[in-house]
Amino acid sequence: MTPSRATCLLGLWSALATLLFSAAYVAAQVLEWTGLLGSAGGPASASTPLGLALLLTPSLLLGPSFVLLAAALHAAAPTGRKAFSLAALAFATIYATLTGMVYFVQLTFVAPRLAAGETEAIALLLFVPYRSFLFAVDLLGYSFMSAAAFCAAFALPPSPRSNGAKVALLATGALLPFLALQMFFPWMIWPAAAWGISFPVSAILLALMFRDLAKAVPAALTGT
Repeated sequence: MTPSRATCLLGLWSALATLLFSAAYVAAQVLEWTGLLGSAGGPASASTPLGLALLLTPSLLLGPSFVLLAAALHAAAPTGRKAFSLAALAFATIYATLTGMVYFVQLTFVAPRLAAGETEAIALLLFVPYRSFLFAVDLLGYSFMSAAAFCAAFALPPSPRSNGAKVALLATGALLPFLALQMFFPWMIWPAAAWGISFPVSAILLALMFRDLAKAVPAALTGT
């Protein structure tokens, strides 16, 4: 069954938004790790208020974008594969909920107090890599994102772009253990950093897939 044009357009625009926000996060992360945002540099350093703003604003917006993309994939999935797409949507929703809570708290509550030097009363809420409660929650969220990508790989509608998108989604899904176990093994951040390539690439290919599907809708409806 051919997806509706509305589904294809939702998939296209949410994939583009996912690409935009993930690319913005990756760019900010590179600046953060090189110490250009005021931190000590490297993956284990705590961020400055500027770093939090540049890192977490696109990350906060990425969650809803990815959920919309997962919803479009579920609507477009072949009937026999909707169990996979529904699982992907469920995992994406968990990811967006967990990380959205973390990022909203950081941006609206922690960052202003960090800028003012008033951190003694909010020590539990500080976002410190490998040494804080909310960093662990963040890793759990991204583990669910990887699970969502893995499930979505098996639910793609037929399209010339589907095979490439499937490979990119599977690559993102394969990062799950490197995310879920990172609190115990911080060195896993390095293989997990492949997310900065596999995830944006999957978004690009999904956008192209939905664009192709949208173009095919009129022909399918007219029987030509």
